[in-house]
Amino acid sequence: MTEPLPIADISDQIEDSAERELPKFAECEECAGLAVEELIVHGDAASEIVRVAREREVDLIVVSSHGRTGWGRILFGSTAEAVVRHAPCPVLVVKPPAAEETS
Repeated sequence: MTEPLPIADISDQIEDSAERELPKFAECEECAGLAVEELIVHGDAASEIVRVAREREVDLIVVSSHGRTGWGRILFGSTAEAVVRHAPCPVLVVKPPAAEETS
């Protein structure tokens, strides 16, 4: 049996992955002509999204919804809902394709 990774190691791996993968989003055809900034922050997702939106005076926030309902939503909360409630600008919530939804 292998030893579990310390939280710090997992966090570093996630951040390294984000640093590699985020620039790919800005290069997609759908983003052509948009001002896209990749930014990695730490903390509560909804709070950080709203904080950065205020600081950067963004025009629009686009966030995906996992489509959780019932106990999943009660236990994990809804980042998208919190962003919609507290954002200083319009928020577009994108629902994932049916095959990718989780309940």
